[in-house]
Amino acid sequence: MLEHVPNWLGAMLHNVRAGHARLAAVDQDLTSDTVIELSSPAFASGARLPARFTADGAGVSPPLIWGDVPADTRSLVLIVEDPDAPAPRPLVHAIIAGISPEIVQLAEGTIVADGAGDAISGDVGRNSYFVQGWLPPDPPSGHGEHDYAFQLFALSEELDLDANPGRGALVSAMAGKVIGIGLLIGTYSRGEAAADAPGRAGAALA
Repeated sequence: MLEHVPNWLGAMLHNVRAGHARLAAVDQDLTSDTVIELSSPAFASGARLPARFTADGAGVSPPLIWGDVPADTRSLVLIVEDPDAPAPRPLVHAIIAGISPEIVQLAEGTIVADGAGDAISGDVGRNSYFVQGWLPPDPPSGHGEHDYAFQLFALSEELDLDANPGRGALVSAMAGKVIGIGLLIGTYSRGEAAADAPGRAGAALA
């Protein structure tokens, strides 16, 4: 959809961004000192997302892999957000709640509409377009580079949620239960050259 925004308008909106301070991982009720190693075999931390995972390609979700989670983890939650969206708050690209702590990866294309999900792989929630599944990155042309924050939360309790939760209900339910966080950043832009940044912080929260 945003690929149709003209370059000149995207450039005018260059400094209109939700802000990284509004990411779920920065929420004071969701903080933890324990870092979970989160990565993808498809792109390096801080590097550009391959077009395959965006609205310019097949639009499938990327594969993700994570390391050990705290021993007392009862469930995992994945939230993917774009803090550079020209909006009041980050654009939600994906949610999965209730992932079993025994799961250590998501295969390419996993984040799709799943009804009510299951007790092992979790339940795919609603993105910012109010539908289940992966919302492919689709930044406005000329708006500059966007970060896509893949945020994995280890929780001390299982959450009691309605099927296909939205961000608001999920974040409220997670408050005070986060015991570990993983963060991976992928970038994407349109209408300008975009250099990879391998040294950018991704797996660690500092």
